[in-house]
Amino acid sequence: MAATTLAATSNPPTSVLRSAPTERILVIEHDGALRKVLQRLFSSEGYEVDVAFDAVCGLERLRQEVPAAVILDLPRPGSSGCDLCREIANLVPGVPLVILSASSNVTNKVLLLEMGADDYVTIPFSPRELVARLRALTRRASRFSPEDTDVHVFADVVVDFFKTEITRGGEKITVTRKEFKTLEFLTKNAQRVISREELLNEVWGYQNYPYTRTVDNHMLRLRQKLENDPSRPSHFLTVYGQGYKFLP
Repeated sequence: MAATTLAATSNPPTSVLRSAPTERILVIEHDGALRKVLQRLFSSEGYEVDVAFDAVCGLERLRQEVPAAVILDLPRPGSSGCDLCREIANLVPGVPLVILSASSNVTNKVLLLEMGADDYVTIPFSPRELVARLRALTRRASRFSPEDTDVHVFADVVVDFFKTEITRGGEKITVTRKEFKTLEFLTKNAQRVISREELLNEVWGYQNYPYTRTVDNHMLRLRQKLENDPSRPSHFLTVYGQGYKFLP
């Protein structure tokens, strides 16, 4: 890790409001110096910090205990980074995943966000901003906690929000984490027209998401998996010029 990067991250913010969070977060960081910086940063904000020095160790920690969030450093995103991102997202669905990377390539960002990441922060970063983004993601994730979940039924589709499972005609339907979150937000806002921007903000938690066709692609896949006739949807409707609307 370059010295300039460490310099940009070596001093944890002192003026960020502390709400004494008790969440445990997992930091997967290969670089020892930055690993210490991140541990000190999040500990100073009241988080319990678990650290792993590589992907294998990180995945093992996730199998042992589910954290409130995961911070993953990917020095070279690429295909292997996307595979790891997808594996983490599938292993702990609903847990916010923040990618750290020195790459500012938009294509890399889009691919990783599509694979299940909830945010992408470029190194060097502002410690204050990283903490704020993490807090925003964990707050948003708490809206989808088991305490507020139930079972939603439409047509021959059954959505179990607690188990994060979908069945159609008694058969289990496989969806990605973002597809499930999109479905959950739509069903809990049934009959209301929802703009692409609102979906990006509420589901992805990223107002400046670099590729707005992402929403359209997710809607297309939900139609293909859950509609009787995807070309003539009766539940996932497009409201031209405005966004989408879900009808039970």
